[in-house]
Amino acid sequence: MIKIIIIFFILIFANISNASTKKNIINSFKKINNLSFNFIQTIDGKDEKGDCIINYPKKIYCSYKFKYKKVLVSNGKSLVIKSNKNNQYYRYKLKSTLLNIILDKDYLISKMQNTEGNLINEKYYNFKIKNELGEINIYFDNNNYTLIGWQVEDLYQNLTVTFIYNIKTNQKIDNNLFKLPELF
Repeated sequence: MIKIIIIFFILIFANISNASTKKNIINSFKKINNLSFNFIQTIDGKDEKGDCIINYPKKIYCSYKFKYKKVLVSNGKSLVIKSNKNNQYYRYKLKSTLLNIILDKDYLISKMQNTEGNLINEKYYNFKIKNELGEINIYFDNNNYTLIGWQVEDLYQNLTVTFIYNIKTNQKIDNNLFKLPELF
C-alpha cells in the first residue's frame, strides 16, 4: 500500500513539473517578436549550415553557407528558395509548406497550450503537432525554455531536422530582408 501511495505522489509531482515547464516555455515564447540564429539542418543524412532570421508572423530569411549559397526567404505569403547552383528560383505558397506552421507563433502557442509536451532526457521539452501536410516536433531547452529546433516529416515521409544555436531574440532587423528576390 505504501508503494502505491509513493508512486501516486511521484506521478502527481511529475505532472505538476511538466505543467510548470510547459507554462514557462509558452510564456517565454510569447515574448519573442523575432529570432536570429545559426543552424545545422540535416536532410537525408546530409548536413547544411547557415544563419536565419525569423520575424513573426511568418517571415524568414536564411542564408546557407555551402558551395551554392542557397537563400530561403518568405514575406509571409510566399516562400522563395534561390540556389546559385544553376541560378534557379523555386517559389511556393507558404501555406502549402510546413514552414508556415513554424513561422506562425500564435498557432504554435495555441497548439502547445492544447498538447501534452514530452520531457526528453531531462534536457529537452518537445511538442508534436500534426496537420494535413505532415508532422512537426518542436524542441525547447528544458532549463532556459528557449526554442532549440524542430523536426519535420512531410507527407512523403521526408525527414528534416533543424538544430538552432547562438540564438538572439528581439533584435533590430531590416524588414527589407524579407522582400522576395526578383524571379526574372
